[in-house]
Amino acid sequence: MFLNQIVEKHHPIISYTILASVLALLLIPFLGTVHLFDWDEINFAESAREMLVTGNYLEVQINYVPFWEKPPLFFWIQALSMKLFGVNEFAARFPNAIIGIISMLALFNIGNKLYGNKRTGLIWVLVYISSFLPFFYFKSGIIDPLFNLFIFLGIYQFSRFSNPKPTNPYLHVFLSALFIGLATTTKGPVALLIFLLTAFIFMILNKKYKTFLNWRTFCVYIPTFLFFGGLWFILQFLNGNHTVLIDFIEYMIRLFKEEDAGHGGFLAYHFVVLFLGVFPASIFAIRAFKKEEERNIVQKEFKQWMAILFWATLILFTIVNTKIVHYSSLCYYPLTFFAMLSVDKILQGKIKFSNWMKITLSILAFIWGGLVMSLYFIEKYKQRIIDSGIIKDDFAMGNLEANVNWPIAISLIGLLYILFMFYFLWINKKRQIKLLGIFISSLLFVESIMVLVVPRVEQYTQNAAITFYKDKVGKDCYVSTYGFKSYAHYFYTQQAKHTNINSKDKEWLFSEKADKTVYVVCKNTRQKQFEKTYPYFELMETKNGFAFYIHKKQINKQRQE
Repeated sequence: MFLNQIVEKHHPIISYTILASVLALLLIPFLGTVHLFDWDEINFAESAREMLVTGNYLEVQINYVPFWEKPPLFFWIQALSMKLFGVNEFAARFPNAIIGIISMLALFNIGNKLYGNKRTGLIWVLVYISSFLPFFYFKSGIIDPLFNLFIFLGIYQFSRFSNPKPTNPYLHVFLSALFIGLATTTKGPVALLIFLLTAFIFMILNKKYKTFLNWRTFCVYIPTFLFFGGLWFILQFLNGNHTVLIDFIEYMIRLFKEEDAGHGGFLAYHFVVLFLGVFPASIFAIRAFKKEEERNIVQKEFKQWMAILFWATLILFTIVNTKIVHYSSLCYYPLTFFAMLSVDKILQGKIKFSNWMKITLSILAFIWGGLVMSLYFIEKYKQRIIDSGIIKDDFAMGNLEANVNWPIAISLIGLLYILFMFYFLWINKKRQIKLLGIFISSLLFVESIMVLVVPRVEQYTQNAAITFYKDKVGKDCYVSTYGFKSYAHYFYTQQAKHTNINSKDKEWLFSEKADKTVYVVCKNTRQKQFEKTYPYFELMETKNGFAFYIHKKQINKQRQE
C-alpha cells in the first residue's frame, strides 16, 4: 500500500506523525455541520455544559439535578473541549475525533508488535476506519469510543502479561488495571464484568490458574483498579451522595433485566447490527473465524483473546433486554482484527478471495448505495408517498413534510459506490489494488454520507424542534416537552439554573402557577391528548411533526404589556 511504503521508510516517530495527520484530516473536519442528536449526544453534551455552568465537576447533572446513569470521565473531557471551543457541536464531538486518532495509532502499534511489520498495523487501521459504524462513532459525541478503547487496552495489556515469559509482567498487570479502572470511571462497572468474563474464559481454556490466580497479581491489580475505577464512587459516598450510587446500581440492573425507555429488539439484534454496520470488515472477519493454527504462540493467544472478547461481549448484550446499537460496539476491535487477518492472508496469497465473499460484499454494497440513491427520489415523490397512506405513523408523516433540498448529485454518491465496489470486486485483478479499493471506496462513501446526507436527514427528524429551542436562548422562560423524552431543550436553549425549585415539576410547570413564560413542545401523535389535559395552552404552530405551545396566561400578559 502507498501509505505503507511511506511509513516503512521513516523513523517510527515520523511514521506515527504521518498516520496521525491522515487520521486528523479524516476525523476532525465537519464535526459541527449537524446538530447533536437526541438522546445520547445531547445528553452527554448537556452534562458537560452544566459542569461549566455550575462549576461542579464531581457530580454529573441533567437539568441541574443528579444524573446517576454515567460516571464523569467523558464529561470532564467534553467540558475541557467546550472550554477551548465554546459550547457547540464541534466541541462536543472533538474528543471522539482525538480518541479515534489515538485508537488507530494503538492498533497500528499493536499490529506492528504482534506481527513484526508495519503493514499489518496499517491494514488493521484501514479496515477499522473504513467500516461504517466504527467511523461514524469517531465523528459522534457519545461515550462508547473512549469506553471501548480503555477496555480493549486493558485486555491487550493483560494478554501481554499472560504471554509465555513476558518482560515486566506486573507492569502489564498495572496497565491493565489502570485501563479497566478508567473504563469504569467512563461508563460503569460493566467494564470490569467484561474484562473478568474474558480473562476467566481464557484462563479456563488455557489452564493458566497459577498465572492469573496468585497473590502478586491480586496485589497489583486490585488496588490499581480501585483507585482509578473506584475513586469517583468513593468520593460520592464520602460526599454524602449515597442515593446517587444506589440509583446508579439500580439503573445498571434495570438495563439487564428489562427494556429501557423503549430500547428493545429481537434476539439476533446485535448480530445484524455488526453484520450490516461494520461493513465491509464484517464480511472479511467471517473468513478468519475459521480455525487455523498460528505458528507464533503470542499471535495464537492474542487471536484467542480477541475471539473470547467478541463472543463474550456479543452474547452478554444479546442476553440483556435493553437493545441499543452502542452496546455491541466493543466488538468492533475483535471483529476488525479478524478482518485484518483475512485481508493480510489474501494479500500474501495464503487464502483465496472467495466468491461467496465477493457476492456478499456486492449485495451489501448495492443495498447501502441503493439506500443513499433512494433518498433523492423519496424527497421528489414524497407528496405521492404521503397521499398513498403507506406510512401509518403521523409523526413520520410530519417529518416527511420538511422542505429539504436534495440535489440529484447526492444520489450519485450511492451510484458511484456501487460502481466502484463492482469494479474492485469483479474486474480489477491485482490483489493489493482490489482490497485497497474496496476499503478506500467505503471510507469515502461513509465520509460523504456524514458530510452531505446526515445533515439533510436531520432536517426531517429533529431540526424543527431544535430551531425552536435555539430561538429561546437568552430569554427568561421555561421550555419543556410533553409525551417524549428529550435533552435537546436543555442544551439548545442554553438553559440556566432556575432559582424556582418547582420548575423541575412538570405538573407545576404546566399549571397556571408558573412564574415565567412556559413553552411546550410535543409530537403530533400526542397533540390532542396534550390539548385535552392542558386546555390553557395555545398552539403557536405545527411543523414537521412537532406542535409548539405557549401558556395562554403568558400571552395575555404580553398583550397587556
